Amino acid sequence: MTQPIKIAILAMGGEGGGVLADWIVDMGEANGYLAQTTSVPGVAQRTGATIYYVELYPEAQAEADGGRPVLALMPLPGDVDVVLASELMEAGRAVQRGLVTRDRTTLIASTHRVYSIAEKSALGDGRVDSSELLKHAERAAQRFIRFDMAQAAEASGSVISAVLFGALAGAGVLPFGRAQFEATIERGGVGVKPSLRAFGGAFARAQGELEPAAVVPEVAAPQPRHPAVRALVERVQRDFPASARHFLLEGVRRLIDYQDLDYAGLYLDRLSVVAALPGDDEGRLLRETARHLALWMSYEDTARVAALKTRATRFERVRGEARVQDGQVLAINEYMHPRLQEICETLPAGVGRWLMASRLPRRVVEHFTQKGRVVQTSSLRGYLMLRTVAACKRWRRSTLRYAEENRRIEEWLARIAETAPHHPALAVEVAQCQRLVKGYSDTHERGLRNYDTVMAAVQRAGGAIAPATLRELRDAALADEHGHKLQAVLARHALA
Repeated sequence: MTQPIKIAILAMGGEGGGVLADWIVDMGEANGYLAQTTSVPGVAQRTGATIYYVELYPEAQAEADGGRPVLALMPLPGDVDVVLASELMEAGRAVQRGLVTRDRTTLIASTHRVYSIAEKSALGDGRVDSSELLKHAERAAQRFIRFDMAQAAEASGSVISAVLFGALAGAGVLPFGRAQFEATIERGGVGVKPSLRAFGGAFARAQGELEPAAVVPEVAAPQPRHPAVRALVERVQRDFPASARHFLLEGVRRLIDYQDLDYAGLYLDRLSVVAALPGDDEGRLLRETARHLALWMSYEDTARVAALKTRATRFERVRGEARVQDGQVLAINEYMHPRLQEICETLPAGVGRWLMASRLPRRVVEHFTQKGRVVQTSSLRGYLMLRTVAACKRWRRSTLRYAEENRRIEEWLARIAETAPHHPALAVEVAQCQRLVKGYSDTHERGLRNYDTVMAAVQRAGGAIAPATLRELRDAALADEHGHKLQAVLARHALA
């Protein structure tokens, strides 16, 4: 019996999945096929991924059969000819649902990632390994066509649905020629020229099937013009091993941007002590400490957050993401809820401690900070308000927050220096525990609580804790923001 052609499209909101399904239906109907499309919205990822399902059946065959075929409303596992996925995770979801099978399915997917809420909200690095997703998809499909379709759409000034349509044509799995595909786009009458550009590029890419290997450019040593910055770069190149210079140079760049030249010099002073520690023959301890020290020294306080929200590069990025056209006005509203603690931490250390310990002044400040407020950074008033907060960074090293973070950093470095001569592998794990301290407000408090718990366990063990055990404690702390998994691992190792 003649079977319908079965096509499943997995796309996120705003990517034109419905347009792509309509194009396929229109092309089929214009070329002697009966067509049916259905869509089922979902909320599994980001703003919700939708499955569009299309079935095509030859009209001549239906007449020969003596009636109209009954077409399905949803794809069934093991019974799909073509799967189109607008993003790599969606391709993985199609494989997981059994829609992609080795004996019949052509999988066409973009290799770019749009991270899910679960990936972005994880305390640690919650991203799914893209290489593993590609391997699973390769094993599951009869044929796997993939490349970065988001980049291709941006380069052509179109949307990813046109790129997927071109890749579908290039795959040659439907009984239609390129001219029939292009005629379908032209009949749509909207954005025809950019859609045809995107279609043509994707058609050519699909003919080759595999994405060309990325060329990693060589990174040249920086040549800063400012004499003081140049002196810091020369110090890194002169006093530290080549295996760690990339991390140190990035740390210097980050801390100059965060604070000033003296602060970047303090960073190198601290790392010179680590570089002199015995037992770090391969330089791993220095690299890990350089990386995490730069992150810790650039902790996110109110001045940092205000600076990041008012940068020109951020406005440009938001305009690009929103695809703002000439003549359009973009408004950016920031929801902000500074608590008493953040206010105290922004003040000079003595004043901040006094306010935290006071009664009436504390209640007055708390009264005005009970509710969050919306600041429109795209307006002059909102922009100047946050720029004023960002300018407070010049007094950062006198604030209560700096005093507390600096104390913790010095204790962390002292523990690394104490551990390295006797157990270099354990010292590396101690350095990586900085991963627990991140963010601001409630996120920072939870991370700091877990960090203090882990370091207390190391202290109780008296340096006898195994590196694998410390790694397990750290991973447990990152896996659960409430600390339940961490407490379970502590109990199992008798470290509670």
